[in-house]
Amino acid sequence: MEISKEKLLQKVQEAAMDNRISCTVARKVGEELGVPLRRVGDACDELGIKIYACELGCFK
Repeated sequence: MEISKEKLLQKVQEAAMDNRISCTVARKVGEELGVPLRRVGDACDELGIKIYACELGCFK
């Protein structure tokens, strides 16, 4: 099942604090929704949310 862009944006926004989200939390959002990390990163970019404490360069 394909997750809608709106649902992904909503989940990322809910998980972020002060326009920031840790890599670990971003990865969990992706896993929970079954979407590639790239889509989570794109959602963060669109929302202006900075990913911090990035592990292994998962998000660029």
